[in-house]
Amino acid sequence: MVEALSTITAPLFVPASRPERVAKAAASGADAIIIDLEDAVAAADKQAARDALAGLALPDIPVILRINAIGTPWHEGDLALAARIGLAGIMLPKSEDAAQTQVAHQAAGHAVLALVETARGIANLPAAAPGVARLVFGSVDFSADIGCAHEPEPLLLARLQMVLASRVAGLAAPIDGVTLAIEDEAAVEADARRAVSLGFSGKLCIHPRQVAPVLRGFAPSAAEVEWAARVVAADRGGAAMVDGAMIDPPVRMRAEQILRRSGRKDGVNHV
Repeated sequence: MVEALSTITAPLFVPASRPERVAKAAASGADAIIIDLEDAVAAADKQAARDALAGLALPDIPVILRINAIGTPWHEGDLALAARIGLAGIMLPKSEDAAQTQVAHQAAGHAVLALVETARGIANLPAAAPGVARLVFGSVDFSADIGCAHEPEPLLLARLQMVLASRVAGLAAPIDGVTLAIEDEAAVEADARRAVSLGFSGKLCIHPRQVAPVLRGFAPSAAEVEWAARVVAADRGGAAMVDGAMIDPPVRMRAEQILRRSGRKDGVNHV
């Protein structure tokens, strides 16, 4: 299931207390569902939500269970539930070090999406921890933890650290945090484009309306695809000129990445 978690671009949250929404979420265009036992479920409803999930038929797309954090009264019960159902993975909130994520991985028997939401988590990024499939940025909680605005500039350093740690550990690029504006599709798409420009390869969605703009934001533009196709077509094994600029192996690598994101290879559409 680690491979499935590595390719997710637009995962959609669904409250665990509303299991009837899982099928609707699967039809939204999201490429994964995150069933949320943490923030989306009131304390009084957590056990009932667990009970409902135990017999729920899961869709064919990857399903991730966001459990409650270590140290909460519900953490152990969530891990026990996760071990009994056919998940693609679990999401561990407040991931702050490798030991935490490894224990959760072993107890649940599933790969871990490490949700990094605190200064301590950024300082001790668990990218290389056993069982961690990917890092995820909990940007809203992180902003509250360090007392900064939930805006691009104050969060830039944390985002870049996550990208670098993922690359060094050989993980897929991380998943970016949420955009709180649900109805502003232009803002969601712009945030997704900013994330991909920094090296992220996915973004959390909190409403079905966000899925399409996130997917658009992570897709390369037509101009980028055509440029990449020209670069790959000009490959002669050494340096070349494309559009008046020198093209060398690192530039070709970037072009190949763009074509992979677009579903094209060697400048040809594959249908």
